[in-house]
This record gives sequence, structure tokens and C-alpha cells, in this order.
Amino acid sequence: MAFGVKTNERPGVRSQVKYVRSSAYKAREVLDLIRGLPVARALEVLELAERDIARTILKCLESAIANAEHNNAIPADELYVSACYADEGPTLKRWRPRARGRATRIRKRTCHITVIVSRLAPEDLEALRAREAVTGRATGGRAAAEARRQRVARSRQAKAERKAADHDHDHDHDHDHDAVPADEVEQAEPVEAEPTVEPIDLDEEANEADLVEQAEPVTAEASAAEEQADAAAEAEGKED
Repeated sequence: MAFGVKTNERPGVRSQVKYVRSSAYKAREVLDLIRGLPVARALEVLELAERDIARTILKCLESAIANAEHNNAIPADELYVSACYADEGPTLKRWRPRARGRATRIRKRTCHITVIVSRLAPEDLEALRAREAVTGRATGGRAAAEARRQRVARSRQAKAERKAADHDHDHDHDHDHDAVPADEVEQAEPVEAEPTVEPIDLDEEANEADLVEQAEPVTAEASAAEEQADAAAEAEGKED
């Protein structure tokens, strides 16, 4: 009874990563995305995958491509992911204290990831070449994958720089609202001092001085007239 080709007898060039600190279930979710894809498309999918395990699978795939290029002389643009799977590794057992003196078991899973790449079939390779001729650019190979990887890295770096610039702008904007510039403080001091007491006091003192000067000659004439009247009254009294 035949059950197909055994796992360790599958044709192609392989690369394996052992004792990865992740569960096999999480690795299989990402491996299902790249199974059967050309290596350029698989590299692109792994670059954009939002899973931490995708970084490890990406390194494993790049190692398999390098093995095929250097050991079997197969160009990278003629390869595809023929098989990829994750086997369960040893489980690290830990425990955590819980209520009433009990302990709960913690299982830290590990897995072994294997990626196998093979040469495309002649008809598939011809279809890929025809598609590249129609579009006018190469969609496979490590050169195209490297160019895409650089574009993704530049995009992520630009996004991080914009986020940091926006954060700095908001921080400076808040401080500008809280603090008053020095030139505004210098201009505010004389504006508050000018309309206060000094001009009013000067005007009042001048007005009082004018009133005193006008009142003095009037008082002197009145006193002289009173003295003359008193003297005339005394002289008349003596004559009588």
C-alpha cells in the first residue's frame, strides 16, 4: 500500500531549521501561504507577512535557494517551493504558581521547519518566460526579489521617519502654546507701564503748580488792601 513519497525522500534541494522557539501550528499557517509559489513570489509574501515566524521561514527559504544555486547550479528564477512543512520538536515544560498552593503547567513548544525548492517544469518555465515578455520586466529571480526587498525596507524606513517627525512636531507645538516668547515679554512690559501713574501724576502736579502760581498774587493784593484799610481806620480813630 503506497502512501506517497516519504518526507525525507522528496526530490529537490532542501534547507532545515531545527528547534525554533515557536509552535508548529503557527509555522504551518505561514508555510501554507508559500507552498507551490515561485521563489520570487514566496520571498515577497514572506517579506510582507505580519508574523514573527515569517522571518525565520524567510531565512530558511533563502538558504534553500543558495544551496540550489551553489550546489546544484540551478538558477534562482527557475525554482519554486515544491514542499514546506513544520514538525513538532521537544516541548519545554515549565510551571506557574496559582491559587491555593497549586501549580499550572506551561508548555513552551518548538518545531523543525523544512523548505524544499525544485526546478520548474518545462511548460511552467515557458509560461513564466512568456509572462515576463508580455509585462516587459522580470518577475522572478533573486535580483527582482532583492529589488522588492529594498523597496519594502525604504518604505518602512520612510514611514518610521514620518512618524518620528510628526511626534517631534506635536511635542514642539505643545511647548509653543505653553511658553511665551521672550520678545513678546519685552514688548509687554513698557506697554503695561506707559498708561499707568506717571503721565497722570505729572499732569496733576503741573495743574496744582499753575493753581498755586495764580493764587499767590491774588492773596498778596488782598492782604495789602486789608492792611491799608486797617491803617486808615486806625488813623481816623486817633484823629477823633
